[in-house]
Amino acid sequence: MKSKAVKKVEASSGNVFEDLGFPKSKELYAKAQLCHLIARIIEGRGLTQGQAAKLLGTDQPKVSALVRGKLSGFSTDRLIKFLLALGWDVEIKVYKTRKARGRVRIAA
Repeated sequence: MKSKAVKKVEASSGNVFEDLGFPKSKELYAKAQLCHLIARIIEGRGLTQGQAAKLLGTDQPKVSALVRGKLSGFSTDRLIKFLLALGWDVEIKVYKTRKARGRVRIAA
């Protein structure tokens, strides 16, 4: 009878970028959440990448990169402008946390 190896499982912080030790992990997490939301909106509206590019004021290759989750080349500010162009309101809420360190949360 073969012995089963015990695998150690570590709980996630909720931010994969932080878990993997990326610098600026909170910013990366926020950008990933915004990209995901924009991609869902584009898909939900049945837009082609070309149509989305016209709405967003960018080119099709940038939309392609965005919907594939390529975060480089997109600032948080630019992603917020994309949401506004797609007809969404954006609300930024800042408040004091009870924890030692703050967190980023994107809700739609």
